[in-house]
Amino acid sequence: MRRPKPILLQGHERSITQIKYNREGDLLFTVAKDPIVNVWYSVNGERLGTYNGHTGAVWCVDADWDTRHVLTGSADNSCRLWDCETGKQLALVKTSSAVRTCGFDFGGNIIMFSTDKQMGYQCFVSFFDLRDSSQIEKNEPYMKIPCSDSKITSAVWGPLGEFIIAGHESGELNQFSAKSGEQLSNIKEHTKQINDIQTSRDMTMFITASKDNTAKLFDCTTLEHLKTFRTERPVNSAALSPIFDHVVLGGGQEAMDVTTTSTRIGKFEARFFHLAFEEEFGRVKGHFGPINSVAFHPDGKSYSSGGEDGYVRIHYFDPQYFEFEFEA
Repeated sequence: MRRPKPILLQGHERSITQIKYNREGDLLFTVAKDPIVNVWYSVNGERLGTYNGHTGAVWCVDADWDTRHVLTGSADNSCRLWDCETGKQLALVKTSSAVRTCGFDFGGNIIMFSTDKQMGYQCFVSFFDLRDSSQIEKNEPYMKIPCSDSKITSAVWGPLGEFIIAGHESGELNQFSAKSGEQLSNIKEHTKQINDIQTSRDMTMFITASKDNTAKLFDCTTLEHLKTFRTERPVNSAALSPIFDHVVLGGGQEAMDVTTTSTRIGKFEARFFHLAFEEEFGRVKGHFGPINSVAFHPDGKSYSSGGEDGYVRIHYFDPQYFEFEFEA
């Protein structure tokens, strides 16, 4: 798969932890193990600005439906809400431990975030309704769900904001109701930690990335396990194409085999699989360390990857990609 030169985004001093497009896809948000939250124009890789305030690694980022607000969670024991356009910090929620995952519901009015199990504190998922300002002011979420068994390592909202889907260190997946907080269902298809969960564009399915060297596709509502994509190394992130039956995986943990080829080309690859056939059909090199986060542009014509090397790369697909017919 030959393709035009990727756009390299250099705005972080440490490993990338998450990258995320807004719904329109004109903006790409990136966070890393440094305190900087960056936003870029996805079309040309120009940096639009930063959101400044965190004092530790930033683990997660999300933008709401109409890109008015940005949400970030950090190892500085805080979750912060920002004005997307001005960069102004609108709210600060202090927590007892690092904020690992965060997200806006479909309407952008409710935020959820999960905190790590550390220093005697257990893992919690907290829900705040932004329409009720007293919740943030008093740091009183309308609901707080304890997760005593295994900490949450990735979480996303399900369709219509009725529940969240959480992946755990143990490899378990469950749904928590956003109304009652009760656990609606629980399954264990992965044998090791779930590193990433991303939903399909229409919110009917989601894909998980796990330390057990696989990514798996599930039904959002029933949690039925649909497909498995196998690799030889831990999968850190996985994303679903919005236009094709394609999946991109990023990962790679072990020291790469030392070769005599030029070291100017990073050897860590994004890997493309066909959704229906579970077969790999392409790889894209470029990063100098494991890929920690991948995301498809909402129009499906490009994808981005963020690596342990601190770089974010925006890759535009070449014309062959759109004409590619999968031969089963």
